[in-house]
Amino acid sequence: MSSVPAGWYKDPADPSTQRYWDGEGWLGKAIPADAVPPDGPPAVEPEPVAETTPAPAASPVSPVTVQPAAPPGPPPGWMQPPPPPPPGWAPQPPPPPGWQPPPGMQPPAGFQQPPPGFQQPPPGSPQAMPAYPYPYPFPMPEARPHGMALAGLGKRLTARLIDIVAVLMLSVVVNGYFGYLYLQDFMPIFRDYMEQRAAGVTSPTVVPTDRMQTLNIAIVLLCTLLWLAYEAPALSGSGQTLGKRIMGIRVVPVEKVGPLGFTRAFTRWARLGMWTLFWWCGLGLLIQFLYSLSPAFDPRLRQGWHDKAAATVVVDVPPGGVPSTIEPGGSR
Repeated sequence: MSSVPAGWYKDPADPSTQRYWDGEGWLGKAIPADAVPPDGPPAVEPEPVAETTPAPAASPVSPVTVQPAAPPGPPPGWMQPPPPPPPGWAPQPPPPPGWQPPPGMQPPAGFQQPPPGFQQPPPGSPQAMPAYPYPYPFPMPEARPHGMALAGLGKRLTARLIDIVAVLMLSVVVNGYFGYLYLQDFMPIFRDYMEQRAAGVTSPTVVPTDRMQTLNIAIVLLCTLLWLAYEAPALSGSGQTLGKRIMGIRVVPVEKVGPLGFTRAFTRWARLGMWTLFWWCGLGLLIQFLYSLSPAFDPRLRQGWHDKAAATVVVDVPPGGVPSTIEPGGSR
């Protein structure tokens, strides 16, 4: 049953007239819209019956049938009732008094709640929102840890190459004597190998000395320790090695701005540097190469696998230096 009370209303089919609505349908004939309607419903008159007008006897045209008028439209203010809820549906309970949305989830300024009974238009309709090519309505902004921009991959790679050259130069100085001893044993073996090849021996015999094997282990171990001594203390204090200082980037913790500490600096270095001990089989170089490329696998924070292990990020140092942040305890 309609909720519109009985009375005289403009006819939806002809707004220039008005008719009486009894709550279920229209009654009586229409009167002009500016006429004063009577009190109560009009006298009910029988609807005219469709009549057939016979054609003239001399005309071969068939009789014309007068069609009845189209049924009137719905009453004013009528709305399509909403569909019933699915089986098992229950309304969500209201939030407790004083409830506020969590930080970051507040609606933007000027946001208005949809009216009661609002329903999302079906997909494909003109009123529906356009489909986005990504699973969120707007592109994610670039992350800026502690308000600083992330270091670019080119800067990080250049800083790493500078550090490699610096470690190699230190290794030449420290391992120079061991390298000299190694060459003393290697050169006779190399000359003997070349003489066998010149004599036509298809499979020359090469037997390294025991001292060469010991020197191999000592040189690789010293290179690893030199790398550790070069990088871990520098990162634990200032977050910058020589290469990072030249390129203007710095390693900082994810949760704050401050020194890493030796434990986290060692954890970050170990994921990359300890593989130096496996250079002899080629596996160490391959894994270190993948670690060096790993920041490119994380487009959000550009964390390498060694950064994820130590919970660190590499940022560009702003012109005024790294800003200070408030610690969780409230002290700077």
